[in-house]
Amino acid sequence: MLHLRLIVPPDMTDAVVDRLSGSPGVAHIVRLPAAAVRPPGDVVTCEVAREAANEVVEWLQAQGVHRDGAIVVEAVDAVVSDAAAAAEVRAPGHEGDALVWEELESRARTESVLTVSFLAFMAVAAVIAAVGILLDSPVLIIGAMVVGPEYGPLAALCVALVRRRRDPAGSALLTLATGLVVAALAALVATALFRLTDLAAEAYALGDRELTAFIAHPDGLAIVVAVLAGVVGMLSLTEARTGALVGVLVSVTTIPAAANVGVAAAYGEWGEVGGAALQLALNVASLVTAGVVTLAVQSRATTHDHHVVRPHRVP
Repeated sequence: MLHLRLIVPPDMTDAVVDRLSGSPGVAHIVRLPAAAVRPPGDVVTCEVAREAANEVVEWLQAQGVHRDGAIVVEAVDAVVSDAAAAAEVRAPGHEGDALVWEELESRARTESVLTVSFLAFMAVAAVIAAVGILLDSPVLIIGAMVVGPEYGPLAALCVALVRRRRDPAGSALLTLATGLVVAALAALVATALFRLTDLAAEAYALGDRELTAFIAHPDGLAIVVAVLAGVVGMLSLTEARTGALVGVLVSVTTIPAAANVGVAAAYGEWGEVGGAALQLALNVASLVTAGVVTLAVQSRATTHDHHVVRPHRVP
């Protein structure tokens, strides 16, 4: 379940409490008159089943509660209450399939910010991948995937596109593009240094890289993997199951290709540069397309407007 803590203007409190009381997925409604100081207002708290939360939060936003007050949504790990259990039973749908847009958009905003640490992780992941390519080591390629943080802005871009949020979409796209460019440049600089210090071979011998040569040679199966990664990534985001394994699955289509651009450029193998760049572009496009379609389908499949009582808008 989710915990809602609301700061409500006093003239709206009755309508808000009535709305919460009329929702089948809400329990534990508490009303504290004039308890809020900044902004001033009444405090109303409750627990709401995840599958009913989206309609409740959107109704509160439609009334403007967030403009003169506040809407705080918090995850609750465990609730021991017959009333809460009954609310979850009455709520339409299943908790695991529920979409809470404000929760998703809040997470997406955090993930789409361009930070120094994000760029550092991208650079380190690309250098590890570059070493893996030079040594033809799938183990190091997987290690680079674990480090890569690009899943965050990719998911944020999908959410912003589905919600038609222009500014968040631009922010996520800028973060993703900057991160991939930094990754390729880091791999380029690292490979050049490896060559200068004789840590890397003088020649870029594709025949000696049987296990990693596929990175710069896009094919239909690579697109399939990228699409599946986009689907799984978005499902994990909406069900709050994001983690290292999902990041690895998404990174398999991005970090190695970005690193291969830098490695090939350091050797002047422009054909390989083009192949790796094409692989990266196709994979990112497939990830975003699959993520957007998955989120749109999931949103439509988990919307239950006909189950929700909608009072008249507060004047």
